[in-house]
Amino acid sequence: MPFTATDLIDLERYPIHCEGAERDAVIAHVRADLARDGCAVLRGFLTPKAIAALTEEADGVAGKGHRSFNRTNAYFTRDDPDLPEEDPRRQFFERSNTFIPADNFEATGALRVIHDAPGFDGFIQDCLQEEKFYRYADPLADVIVNMAEEGNGFPWHFDTNNFTVTLAIQNAEEGGAFEYAPMIRREGENFAEVSRVLDGTSDKVTVLELQPGDLQLFRGRYSLHRVAPLKGSTRRYVAIFSYVEEPGMVGAPERTKQLYGRVLPIHLERAGLRADAFID
Repeated sequence: MPFTATDLIDLERYPIHCEGAERDAVIAHVRADLARDGCAVLRGFLTPKAIAALTEEADGVAGKGHRSFNRTNAYFTRDDPDLPEEDPRRQFFERSNTFIPADNFEATGALRVIHDAPGFDGFIQDCLQEEKFYRYADPLADVIVNMAEEGNGFPWHFDTNNFTVTLAIQNAEEGGAFEYAPMIRREGENFAEVSRVLDGTSDKVTVLELQPGDLQLFRGRYSLHRVAPLKGSTRRYVAIFSYVEEPGMVGAPERTKQLYGRVLPIHLERAGLRADAFID
């Protein structure tokens, strides 16, 4: 039998599909958290059945993930020797991670059934209070799974899209915490604070332990963040749903190649289509 939203989302606790006081209360709580530091977590958003189904789905396509091991800065740009050595754009760190591209997930699978659930997009938009709100049009990146194994992690970086929605599916045995410096790029690049985060002297970093089934809304365009290295044999799976401020946006060719190992014609056709002027 195909999945339904009722199978996968705890709609009694989170009635995203219908208007009313209960939905309004959830949204108000999320908005308050987002206003405070750009991050909100809805604990237990998924049912146990969903967690099991998503884990099985991710396991089934894990071999199609793109593994990458390289050095990168927080902006995914190349080194610029004309900048001072201490500039954060010249601080490079080891990156080891795996992304399973969106075109590996079937329309009838648990991941896309959740994404296409009645009221899901509208609920996210209402929580974020975004008038301009569109699904990411990137065929490799609109709905993906991040897979990390022992020793893997993701160093400090900013997201390309303005807000990201994630679902925790499976945790590693140890490590893999989500760490972020809330909204430090809201008024500009703020290189001084970025440097403090990178060298470990910032007092603005929050450590967040997500559990399988948790839904997270995060403004990663403005908050520097990372995933700490993992330990143990259990893979960490996190699903990522991406939304943007302009229709038709896709990833830049260079960054798409880094993250997914390939570039499609649409990435070349729409290169440079951005909603802001930040350097990544």
